[in-house]
Amino acid sequence: MPHADSALVPEGTITRQQFWDHVYEQLIHLLGDERAWVSNLANAASLIYNSLLAFPPFGSGDNAVNWCGFYIHSSYFPNPRNPPHTDHTLSHPDSLLLGPFCGKPACQFINLAPSQARGVCADAFLRKSSTLVPDVEAYPGHIACDGSTKSELVVPLILGNLSGANQIPDTPDGLTAVGVLDLDCLALSGFQEEDRLGMEKIARLITHSCDW
Repeated sequence: MPHADSALVPEGTITRQQFWDHVYEQLIHLLGDERAWVSNLANAASLIYNSLLAFPPFGSGDNAVNWCGFYIHSSYFPNPRNPPHTDHTLSHPDSLLLGPFCGKPACQFINLAPSQARGVCADAFLRKSSTLVPDVEAYPGHIACDGSTKSELVVPLILGNLSGANQIPDTPDGLTAVGVLDLDCLALSGFQEEDRLGMEKIARLITHSCDW
């Protein structure tokens, strides 16, 4: 099957849970045995984004998803001004850096430094918990990369022993967050609890399918 066909959505009416289960299964096959995180995140962003656009609740008009992608902690990026494996000090050492995505150009980094961290992605990363925002304008410290975005769902990418097959633990002790998976929507309250649960399952698959 051509790789592009992974983004096809079953014909007929399906529920949100069925949609996310389908995307999850397609992603398992698409990632295969690849372990490079840049490659896996690039394909994952494309698969999720294009699948959402093919799914009626998200695919058109004022309800469309307008951005899907990743922000990864700066410690996983080598300094481009120095040879690899010698100096990993970046100009923004404690930040989330823009990773693979689909959509319009986005903020290149998000500050995580104490007293400077703000925005949905920073909060989800630091708290190690998913953040579902029905109205981004009402969210304290929201960073407006695209003024058209009205709602957002951010899920952390977490390494560690997870308690339960389908749940991110309430307590982050002993877990490592490597970044976040971010979804934006043009509609208010564009995302529901089914979307959060589906994205958390996908985030776990992506995180543990990569070498960090």
